[in-house]
Amino acid sequence: MSKFTIKDFKGVIPAAISVFDINEELDLDATKEFIDFLLSFDINGLYLTGSTGEGFLMKSEERIAEVEAVMEVAGDKVPVVVHVGNIGTKRTIELAKCAKDAGATAISSVPPFYWAFNSKQIFNYYKDIAEAVDIPMIIYNVPLAGLMSEEMIVELSKIDNIQGVKYTSTDIFEIPVIRDDIDKDFMIYGGADELASSNVLLGVDGIVGSFYNLFPDLFIQIYKNVKEGNVEKAYKLQRSAVVLITHIVRTGNMVAGIKALLREAGVNAGYARRPFINFYGEDQKILAKEVVELADKYELEDIKVIDILRKKFGK
Repeated sequence: MSKFTIKDFKGVIPAAISVFDINEELDLDATKEFIDFLLSFDINGLYLTGSTGEGFLMKSEERIAEVEAVMEVAGDKVPVVVHVGNIGTKRTIELAKCAKDAGATAISSVPPFYWAFNSKQIFNYYKDIAEAVDIPMIIYNVPLAGLMSEEMIVELSKIDNIQGVKYTSTDIFEIPVIRDDIDKDFMIYGGADELASSNVLLGVDGIVGSFYNLFPDLFIQIYKNVKEGNVEKAYKLQRSAVVLITHIVRTGNMVAGIKALLREAGVNAGYARRPFINFYGEDQKILAKEVVELADKYELEDIKVIDILRKKFGK
């Protein structure tokens, strides 16, 4: 059983990568080392085996093994939410039960995808999972799996155990509407890295993101500056974040790019699984140099990974 409640799951939360070796095998020792790396930044929680964690490229047994390994390192330090989403309800419930047994604070899931499921089917998917496991559930509104309407989110919030939403849609104007239409205890998490500062301004309980693996200290600074009313400083940092994110995303291999930059900075983040295309050798160095150049252009300082890369490739 988790020592944390879902109310503790707030602040800056990386959607953690999964660490695979060069042969695409799950590396649990490196996983623990990477989680220690993230914890060194005083992050506020972890979100496991989601899209960034390449959860859909993993066997169920691998997802369970990763969660258990992470809980050994982080379970008593920060709340951990496990993404258990799968295309089938039965398999999702199996993963949800394993997450609970491992001591997760809560579970999360994208809506069922691929077959353009209708609203009733999506509602039943979440209802079945929430009723099968007595652990808080965070639903997930994300373009990759299909966005749900604000009305659907409100209806789902009425189900016992559904206690939050990870909101990765860019239509963030809906967040205050959701807050007004749902009980104030319902947790809302901003999921678009490019809108981190805006999400915090709108009053989300936490921000969960992919690039928090690479630049956790940058997003911690953004979060703190918004909370402290230093909006101009937060905007400057957010602008830098958007430029860096956009450059890496435009490579067409976001997850592989994050891992390549971490490796170049001396952090064992492993490699992405196919069909993602990894960066090797000179291509990895070129990407690192480009990131340093952009960081210099936008006067981005005191970001650990960038500072390491700047010593290697800066002028």
